[in-house]
Amino acid sequence: MATVAAVRPSSTGRRRRVNWAGVAMIAPSIISLLLIGLYPLLFAVSLSLQRYSLNRPQGNGTFRGLDNYITVLNDDLFWGSLGRTLTMLIIVLIAQVLLGIGIALLIDSSRWNFVNWLVKTVLVVPIAMTPAVVGLLGVLLFNREFGFINYMLGQPINWLGDPTMAMLAVIVTDIWQWTPFAALVMLSSLATVPLDMVEAARLDTKNAWTIFRYVRLPYLWPGITAFLIIRTADVLKLFDMPFTLTRGGPGVSTELISLYIQRMGFRIFDMGVASAQAVLLLVLCIVLARAYIRFFYRAPEAD
Repeated sequence: MATVAAVRPSSTGRRRRVNWAGVAMIAPSIISLLLIGLYPLLFAVSLSLQRYSLNRPQGNGTFRGLDNYITVLNDDLFWGSLGRTLTMLIIVLIAQVLLGIGIALLIDSSRWNFVNWLVKTVLVVPIAMTPAVVGLLGVLLFNREFGFINYMLGQPINWLGDPTMAMLAVIVTDIWQWTPFAALVMLSSLATVPLDMVEAARLDTKNAWTIFRYVRLPYLWPGITAFLIIRTADVLKLFDMPFTLTRGGPGVSTELISLYIQRMGFRIFDMGVASAQAVLLLVLCIVLARAYIRFFYRAPEAD
């Protein structure tokens, strides 16, 4: 018996129609992202390869190749500001992650709904404050004569006049502002922990550290990784708070890399070298983000 097979057009052979309505809806967002993100990046890369001085415009636009990058890599002040920035980065990340986890665990273990709501509301306040306002608040808190911190300590410590104490003031101010953000991120990660796993673990052991390490911590790693990436990018470009708090002083003791780039571009007026510094900082940020994902990110294992 001969069978007749109905021949249908293959779905893979059909010509896909372009959804122009969808393209029209997402086009403004794509164009905005290109103008806001891609164009400044390409412009900065282009400037980093040129001679471009604001106070000596003769010869601006001359192609210099990698000369600006070589100048940056041979600049001791650049490495000094980068070293201070990385030192601050390590300290604040460790402190904020540990304090954030501790605060999140306290909130998660509390059975007082109103207290939990109140604490979460209070935690949002420092995050909502602009860095410049936080810096001005730090000036009042760390003032030698009438600062609140010296009043509580009972002795006039020159926080903003001593190089070591000024850097400590910048670090403490950053920890105060962004530890609540760490706590909220960790609290959101704790909310993903299955309750049945926690209850089962409590039947096996009463050791809180064991339960945290083997049950809760695996669900915290994605949040920790995201927090590290966000805060690393934020600290590397941190400008407003240290500028209003110490102006980079005394001397250059609190001049972070962003303040040094600003000084190179808008005080020394060498935009070519400043752009090269900014591009290198972007590369460093990308490398650190990839390292965080490589060494810290662990997806929770499904049962």
